[in-house]
Amino acid sequence: METPESHIQESVSTIDVHAAKNLLDSSGFRYLDVRTVEEYNKSHVENAINIPYLFKTPEGRLKNPEFLDQVSAVCTKDDQLVVACNSGGRSFMACTDLLQAGYANVKNMDGGYSAWVDNGLAGNDKPAEEMKTVCKFRPSV
Repeated sequence: METPESHIQESVSTIDVHAAKNLLDSSGFRYLDVRTVEEYNKSHVENAINIPYLFKTPEGRLKNPEFLDQVSAVCTKDDQLVVACNSGGRSFMACTDLLQAGYANVKNMDGGYSAWVDNGLAGNDKPAEEMKTVCKFRPSV
């Protein structure tokens, strides 16, 4: 049975890192980084907005209960957003929540920040391993 949430999930637009970079460079899109503050501080896309979608706690990862409120404090529902995490899972969930909340112009970046780094888009002198976070859902390169 199709639920409203499954319909929203099907409407999440996922793009690769090169398409994301093109949107950020030329189309007025903003980069919403939904990784933890620790991941963001390790390395991030220039001018990114960091609003964690999940928090690491002793009990495991918990959804940020203030996520939508924090996004609405810095973005309007008309803003164009490229949403990314480390590998694409959290950002997909964040896009689903944003679409349900009425944000119309959100794109999930496939592969997340790790793919951004792997494709040479980070433009940083640090070794890739220092910029990325190890993820059990993504094989190391």
